[in-house]
Amino acid sequence: MSGARRITRRRALGEAAMAFGGLAAGSLALGGCGGGASSGSPTGSTLRSTWVDPTGDGQLQVGPGEPLLDRLELGARARPAGVLATLAHLTDAHVLDASSPARVTFLNRLGAPFQSTFRPHETLTTQVLAGAVAAVRALGPTLVIQGGDLIDNDQSNELSHALGVLRGGVVRPGSGARGYYGVQLPSDPDPFYYRPDIDAPRHPGMLREAVRPFGCDRLRAPWCPVLGDHDALVAGELVPTPVTASLAVGERALWDLPQGVTLPPGARLTTGPGGSPDGPPQPLLVNQLLTEALGGPTVRVPADPSRREMSFGEVIARLRSGARSPAPAGALPGALNYSLDLGSRLRLIVLDLVRRDGGSGGLVVDGQASWLGQQLAAAGDRWVIVVTHQPLVSSEGGEALLALLDGARSVIATLAGHTHRNLIIPRPTDAGGYWQITTSSLVDYPQQARALRVLETAGGGVAIQTWMLDHVFPGPLGTISRELSYLDAQGGRPQGFTGGRLDRNVTLYRRA
Repeated sequence: MSGARRITRRRALGEAAMAFGGLAAGSLALGGCGGGASSGSPTGSTLRSTWVDPTGDGQLQVGPGEPLLDRLELGARARPAGVLATLAHLTDAHVLDASSPARVTFLNRLGAPFQSTFRPHETLTTQVLAGAVAAVRALGPTLVIQGGDLIDNDQSNELSHALGVLRGGVVRPGSGARGYYGVQLPSDPDPFYYRPDIDAPRHPGMLREAVRPFGCDRLRAPWCPVLGDHDALVAGELVPTPVTASLAVGERALWDLPQGVTLPPGARLTTGPGGSPDGPPQPLLVNQLLTEALGGPTVRVPADPSRREMSFGEVIARLRSGARSPAPAGALPGALNYSLDLGSRLRLIVLDLVRRDGGSGGLVVDGQASWLGQQLAAAGDRWVIVVTHQPLVSSEGGEALLALLDGARSVIATLAGHTHRNLIIPRPTDAGGYWQITTSSLVDYPQQARALRVLETAGGGVAIQTWMLDHVFPGPLGTISRELSYLDAQGGRPQGFTGGRLDRNVTLYRRA
């Protein structure tokens, strides 16, 4: 498929960069992880400052903070009577190995729904996660919820890098003998890939710095994991196969799409209801395209055995052992379903909705509804927040779980990621109702995490103060990632992932 039929990411980035020549000339000097570009709030709190594009020329600047606005759909304003917990929701980091031969970046040229198979800032996902951890550390939460899709492609080395950031120390984000050897090299002539060394906006040396080891402080607060589709499925869609497993650890990569390989008419993003911006279409379709593409030219790349793909059991075991969280109050064996009590007044219930047979959409399995009912009953006088990766409202079988939540007076919120979009929707019920909250990703613009402070209010009600946190990785790499994600013509800005003003910094009241 020729570039004349669709504007490429390289061209879109170049046109945006030329609108403000400073960045196109490589104004952000690279020289390690210290010093460098202008920054917003040192804590990342958007209550203090935000990133804005006041002239619409694609260049982000520091703007004023966004104060909390009151939302009263489920209850009137009430005086705070005490803090139950401060939480951080850090989701969809998609820490990825940009040199992996198992990635399907070549599908990006087919357009939607394949646009997330390549991003111009994809070499910087480990640094963005480290910047988000720094912002969360400044918040000092009671608990951090790692909301799923911590990694991108079910690879062991991706999980090692991500867990290394969370526990602190020296992180080595590169892979293979060269650290980086992928589609963004200046020697790759493919017009669909942005090459930071020579394309506008130019960032010479970015690829070298992206794989340079760096030190980071640990998260400090306890954290609990949620399983996402990308954590245990190749590209968030495929159960590993002999073909994908061999590609991951081998030296044969697909960078180009052979002529004649096209997207079949009517292809859908997921096998279940509700879409997602973070994965290619149905598993069978991806497998078909991969098999066809392997019949064409491939690129020889440095192999790395640490790129091996993992089973569901291994991923869950490593997330459990890596997490620093309170002992679960109850768990459903065989998956990542569990409850956590934060004191005597708040319970978190975590549900695993990832499909074991492939596909990015959420799926409720046998036994989950009865287990959820037991956990709600066991909550006693505690308020309850239910946490998933895929939103329940778009998950197959989610109606049964939502019916349980609708009848529970203790439920005050559901919390999810997966859509990469900030969104808060009230769900009124006869039992009092609850807030359905989703949080944007760290991989697509606006690259933010979410803070939540749960308050009891006078008269027996509850309120949730929630606001967004920008990542604060020191030096220019974090700033470059944010700016490239903002310029990405197929990314979070044109798709509105930032959400509306009432989806970000608000106080959510809920009556007694």
